[in-house]
Formats: sequence, C-alpha cells, structure tokens
Amino acid sequence: MTARAADRARYDRATAHLDAPLAIVDLDAFDANADDLVRRAAGKPVRVASKSVRCRALLERVLARDGFQGIMSFTLAESLWLARSGFDDILLAYPSADRSGFAELAADPKLAGAVTVMIDDVAHLDLIDAARDGGREVVRVCLELDTSLKLLGGRVRVGALRSPLYSPAQLAELARAVARRPGFELVGIMAYEGHIAGVGDSVTGRPFRSRAIRLMQAAARRELAERRAAVVRAVRAVAPGLEFVNGGGTGSVQHTAAEDAVTEIAAGSGLYVPRLFDNYTSFSGRPAALFAQPVVRRPGVGVVTVLGGGYPASGAAGPDRLPVPYLPEGLRYDPQEGPGEVQTPLLGSPADDLLIGDKVWFRHAKAGELCERFDVLQLVEGDTVTATVPTYRGEGQTFL
Repeated sequence: MTARAADRARYDRATAHLDAPLAIVDLDAFDANADDLVRRAAGKPVRVASKSVRCRALLERVLARDGFQGIMSFTLAESLWLARSGFDDILLAYPSADRSGFAELAADPKLAGAVTVMIDDVAHLDLIDAARDGGREVVRVCLELDTSLKLLGGRVRVGALRSPLYSPAQLAELARAVARRPGFELVGIMAYEGHIAGVGDSVTGRPFRSRAIRLMQAAARRELAERRAAVVRAVRAVAPGLEFVNGGGTGSVQHTAAEDAVTEIAAGSGLYVPRLFDNYTSFSGRPAALFAQPVVRRPGVGVVTVLGGGYPASGAAGPDRLPVPYLPEGLRYDPQEGPGEVQTPLLGSPADDLLIGDKVWFRHAKAGELCERFDVLQLVEGDTVTATVPTYRGEGQTFL
C-alpha cells in the first residue's frame, strides 16, 4: 500500500460516520508543516497569515506552538473580530477603506493596541482621520514596500502590483509624514515578495520555464535584500522605535529569514500545503487540508460522477487554480466538463472500484479559500476525527 493509499484508508475510516461533502485537516500533517516553517525561519518568529487558515481554532493551535507569534490579517473587519476574540498582535496586511472599522479602532484602546494597519499613501492617513468620529486612540501603522524586481530601467517589472513605495527615500518620506501626524505611530515595515514566495520553481514538464523562474528568483532575492536593508536604515532614521520588519511567505521562508534587516517571517499556506505548493524546490510539505465529495453516479466503465467540487481559487484563471482529485490515485477530470458547479465527472480505472456514496478526496489550489466552502473542518488524528471546529464561514464571518 502506498503512503497515499494509506492516507485514504485513514481518512475514510475517520469520516465513515459523516456524509460528504466535508473538509478535513490532518493534524499530524498540519503540525509537521508548522515545525518545518519554524525550522526554516531559523529562530525568527513566524507571523501566521490568517487568510490561509480562516479557522480560529487552528490559528489558536499554531500560535500556541513555539516559533509562532502574531497574525497577519486580510481585512480590517477581520482584524477587529480577532482582537475582540482575544488575539492581541494583529497586522493588517492590506490597506483598508473601512470607515466604520476605523471609527471602532480609534475609539477602543484594546483594539487600537492589538491591531496595526497598513498604509502606503498619505491618503490612507487622511481617510483614517476623517473616519475617527471623535475617537482619540493612537493608530498603529505599518508601511508596505514594493518588492517587485525592475529590469531594463524599469521597462520590465516582475512582481505583484501592490505598494507604490519602492525606494528608501519614498518610504522615509512617508515615515516622516506619519511622525508629523498626531494620532499615529509608525511601528513596522512589511514586504511580501510574492514573485519569490508564491511562484513554484519546478513546473512539471517545463524544465526551461523552471530554470528561468529560478534565475529570476535568485536575482530578485539579491536585489530585494540590498534594497530592503537600505529601506530599513532610512525608516529607522525617522522612527528608531520601529518594532518589526516583516517579510517572506511560505515559499521563501529560509531565504528571507537569512536577511539581517528582517525581524519576522509571514507564512500561512505552508500549514495546509495546497496543490500550488507542489512545484517548489525550496521545501516540501504534507497535504493537510482536503475536501471530500460523494460519488452519486456511475455513468459507465471508468467513470464516476461526484456531487459538486467546482471550487476554483483566486488569481489568473487557469488549470493551476482548480482543485485536483487526489484520492484514490489515478482519477482525472473529463476535459469537456472539468470540475462542475453541481456535478463533476471523473475518469480513470479507479472509478470502477468506487460505489455510490463512496468519498473522493480533493486538494484545493489555494490554502484558506477552501474554508469559504465549508462551515466546519473535521480535525483528524490518525484514523479518528477528534474535533469538529467552525471555519470563519461557520461563525458567520465572510469578510470578502
């Protein structure tokens, strides 16, 4: 029996009393992945990206482990909810235009002390001030650095379109604007190198593309390390009390941790290890989050149909954004239908061994987005479901 077949047998036994569709997290794999992130961070604390987890119970579990500290959130509403739930170190990773949320933040000392918001423009300060509605609490802010690699005098750009702040001078200028502004405190710098951390460098069947990605990422790491160090020096000259410099992402943890200027690492997807992280040479993890769909039809030899399963992930549309049938091994989509809204035909010889009501296990493409489809996660240890915990959706929280 292969390791994957053994996992299928465990998951089927653990959930035999439960009807699909359902989602599980294998806690043995989850904890092993957490240990790997800590190992690669080499002593620097790992801040957990909540968008990649979207389950309070699992955020609490990982933050209770040595090596993890704080949450990186994705909306202001989520940040405030987490702070009210008892989390006390929350970095909002994206600028917000949530005026009512800023009014709450500025009016509550507990929330203001727990949440740090992201800015990359003086206009963000203006919006927050206009939204205060009499609130006088000091708002903690973080500046975001554009990590993109610019080549040929800027005519070629590699990286996500995020912050407009690229040079040390630009960040220092905004740092001075924060320092002059009553009601704000600059406490951090963040830089997410998505073109390094979020792009696999070993594309199946594409050796030349893989080589090109590795060359690009090596050049990007060198350029960013030098520029990030210069940015931190420039900003610390304005704000010597800077508390943290956040960088990284699951795919680049060990590289970012090696930079002296970085004080903490951001990661989250590496806990669940969705299918997008199969194409990396820098690390390998264990798939921890899966979902199961029930077989509801047997249209013919070598074919079964499962209920639903059309759960595409965000990003540029393409095959890599689709979930993949994982267990039993050897199933594939019908190219004319793919994963469907209400039914998904699956082809392959393993289909002939599946009966009506059997489970087919899938892996989603991007980590926490799976939790937008399910109210609860079944937590599996060995071949037993040891707990059932709500996702954000299960707690009635749909932030985006």
